[in-house]
Amino acid sequence: MLGASLNPERYSFKALQKLTENKIPTRAFGLKNGVVFGVTIDSEKKSYKEIDTVTLYLNPKRQKEYYEYIVSLKPKRVIFNPGTENVEFVKLLKSHHINSEEACTLVLLATNQY
Repeated sequence: MLGASLNPERYSFKALQKLTENKIPTRAFGLKNGVVFGVTIDSEKKSYKEIDTVTLYLNPKRQKEYYEYIVSLKPKRVIFNPGTENVEFVKLLKSHHINSEEACTLVLLATNQY
C-alpha cells in the first residue's frame, strides 16, 4: 500500500484493517512511521520482493515521485483507488507490462474480488 495512514478516518487505514482481516500479507508506505493492525508503515522506500499488488492512496500529483519506485517493485497490478486515477502513470505501467485497474480496494475486498 502506498499512502498508508495512521489516521483511522482515512480510507487507507480502513483498507489496512480489511487486508489484515482477510489475512493478505501487506507492506505499507506512508509519510509517518507506525504500526496499524500489525502492519508496519515505513516512510522509507524499501525494495520489497514478490509484490503482487500496489494499492494507491496518493493523488496523481504526489504519485509522480514514486513512478520509478513502484515500477522497480515489479508488481503484477496497481490499483488506483477513487481520487488516484492517473492516465500518465497507467501508460507507464503498461509499457512495463504491469496491469492496472481503477477500483476501490475496500469494495474489492468486500466482494471477494481482490
